[in-house]
Amino acid sequence: MENIEVKRASVNDIEALQAIGRQTFFETFSAENTAEDMQKYLSEGFSDKKLAAELGDPNSEFYLALLDGSVIGYLKLNYGPSQTEIKDSEALEIERIYVLKEFHGKKVGQLLYAKAMQVAQQMNASYVWLGVWEKNPRAINFYRKNGFVEFDKHVFQLGNDEQTDIMMKRPLKSR
Repeated sequence: MENIEVKRASVNDIEALQAIGRQTFFETFSAENTAEDMQKYLSEGFSDKKLAAELGDPNSEFYLALLDGSVIGYLKLNYGPSQTEIKDSEALEIERIYVLKEFHGKKVGQLLYAKAMQVAQQMNASYVWLGVWEKNPRAINFYRKNGFVEFDKHVFQLGNDEQTDIMMKRPLKSR
């Protein structure tokens, strides 16, 4: 998969981001959730208005993974006041790493993760943190493999369903 390009998304990429966001979220979570809850989350969480606001936020960044010009995954990072939970100025949050199911196991997620770590180093972050659904062992194992440890839990609202996310963090080596 050496032809994969990772590029920062802009407001011009809103349709591509919306499409990849909805598809990967559906592929990842639809089997474990009701159709009603999925539809509610997909329409609200990936609305034009919400994505435009997130893309315009100076404390959030989206990156697209492209293979021959087609979007196959994406990454969303937050820092400062845009973090969903901790809001520590010395931390970087990985809010989302999603890859199309057909590209699982092909190092696309690892490439997006490497981009997140590059951003964390550039901003001189003390640690990187994230929340991952407790019923997503594939993602939990991915983050453990990359040095993350569990430190707390929080509620994630999916439609009308309150779900538990495991919060994980990885301290960065002091420079």
